[in-house]
Amino acid sequence: MHEQSMERIEQELTDFIRRIVATETRTGSLDRSAYILLRQLSLHGPAGVKTLADELRLDVSTVSRQAAALVDKQYVEKVPNPLDGRSYFYRLSARGEKEFEENRRLRQAKLMEVFQDWTEEERESFGQLLQKYNQSVNRMLHNL
Repeated sequence: MHEQSMERIEQELTDFIRRIVATETRTGSLDRSAYILLRQLSLHGPAGVKTLADELRLDVSTVSRQAAALVDKQYVEKVPNPLDGRSYFYRLSARGEKEFEENRRLRQAKLMEVFQDWTEEERESFGQLLQKYNQSVNRMLHNL
């Protein structure tokens, strides 16, 4: 790999992350951790804290704390695991689903502003490259 290309990628990723964080603070009512957890439950259905922690690459205590905050806001319901009465699943509530969808729409509207001058081909290519990057990172993390 060329050092020059890696230097450019590192610089652009740093700027990308900084801008994403700045944009997120101005978009919707959910903070990043709440949005990510609600998105996971929306996409994949009810899950236990260990499963969520594994899927999100977080420790169990972090997910437990985040999920408890969402339960307090009534965005998530804590329901007994039907296979094991001692453990629980977290499930998106109707209120949580509404809040998640509202925030998702706001985020997508913000992205539409950012990409308004891009061609559909450029947007598709960027999406594919981001997907490839995320898959590569996931493989790397899985092997740690």
